[in-house]
Amino acid sequence: MSHCSSRALTLLSSVFGACGLLLVGIAVSTDYWLYMEEGTVLPQNQTTEVKMALHAGLWRVCFFAGREKGRCVASEYFLEPEINLVTENTENILKTVRTATPFPMVSLFLVFTAFVISNIGHIRPQRTILAFVSGIFFILSGLSLVVGLVLYISSINDEVMNRPSSSEQYFHYRYGWSFAFAASSFLLKEVMSRGPRESSELGGLLGA
Repeated sequence: MSHCSSRALTLLSSVFGACGLLLVGIAVSTDYWLYMEEGTVLPQNQTTEVKMALHAGLWRVCFFAGREKGRCVASEYFLEPEINLVTENTENILKTVRTATPFPMVSLFLVFTAFVISNIGHIRPQRTILAFVSGIFFILSGLSLVVGLVLYISSINDEVMNRPSSSEQYFHYRYGWSFAFAASSFLLKEVMSRGPRESSELGGLLGA
């Protein structure tokens, strides 16, 4: 039974590690971290007219409503004078969230390293140090990712709070599924940071 428990824990940690790596990889490479929409409120019938709507990732911004509809540009788009946004606050949001970009990238590198070390440790269970090292890398990867997520959220909140209120204009934003994938990856990394150590400890007990 103990041998089965050890194999089950090893298999589970490998699955969680692969899922964590896959989720953060998809999050980093896709453009659905943030949705933003702004426009005007028509006073006649209190309906709204969309002036601009976009979804943004770490590297690219895509417009799906407004004058730039159907256009995708790199996140350095604010250097291009022909790109017109409705308000300066929207531009500031897209500028400030770029400060969070390096952290998910570092996290992706660390979780890949941890996944490789962890699987080598599963193949060679006598090398218990590998399980410990992979756990450290999973922890560092999770910390890097959560720092990036916090910076991303705080950058948006700061600009939204500084946004002037107006009864004639509206602004909506929400986080997309790429952001949700990154958050889910963080939770899996926290599980994985404990999984390799527990597997190593269980293997040591069985060996004794």
